[in-house]
Amino acid sequence: MILQCPNCRTRYVVPESAIGPAGRSVRCAACRHSWFQDPPELDEAAPADALPPAAPPADIADAPVAPEVAEKAAPSSFIDDAVADQPPGPVIEPDYGPIDDTVLARPRRNPARRWTIAAIATGLILLLGVAAIQYLGLDMVRQRLGLGAGDGQVALLIDLEGRPERRTLASGNELFALSGRITNPTRAPQTVPDIKAELQDGQGRIVYRWVITPPARTLAPGAVIRFDAAEYDVPAGVRELKLSFAGGRG
Repeated sequence: MILQCPNCRTRYVVPESAIGPAGRSVRCAACRHSWFQDPPELDEAAPADALPPAAPPADIADAPVAPEVAEKAAPSSFIDDAVADQPPGPVIEPDYGPIDDTVLARPRRNPARRWTIAAIATGLILLLGVAAIQYLGLDMVRQRLGLGAGDGQVALLIDLEGRPERRTLASGNELFALSGRITNPTRAPQTVPDIKAELQDGQGRIVYRWVITPPARTLAPGAVIRFDAAEYDVPAGVRELKLSFAGGRG
């Protein structure tokens, strides 16, 4: 009988006894595709003695067919020229029944890959933390996180509102005025110390300094207070104003 692979269309000529009356699984020698081959159709008009011999015993039928089983087909009206150059015959496979998916091996997990991803994530977090400390300073980072400042530091934020203003009074004196605000970013009340104001020239030298008394000495958690300050006859040539808490006490 002639078998044709449903995958690559390669044809084979094999004895009908190799397939048997119940059919069996076969595998293409060219593309390794497997399929179940039905038994050959019997001619009802043929006499009983003309029927093909019975299938061999189970122990012989289940064994793979040797390459000699596959016969090379001669060109005819039923077989084209490609059959003449066909590869070795199909491998006759025993029928083991359906495959149980539950016995298939589960994919192995890769713990080394998970540890590598975790290490990379931890490294990125550490790099972001170092960058934040370098950009804002350790004390500022602690205050932004609501952790308070370190030992000897003030757990408060001080900001300047707008630019300092110089104006000449009717008396002829020059007034240097500024405004700012103090914020408590922590979750606990904080004592507000005096504010130290320093004016620097273009070379960073201090040309004038004074102390500003805050409007309140205690600041509730998350609270903000404003302050205003002014000085007379401040030297000219000031380039920068620096505000800080005096004494470093919180």
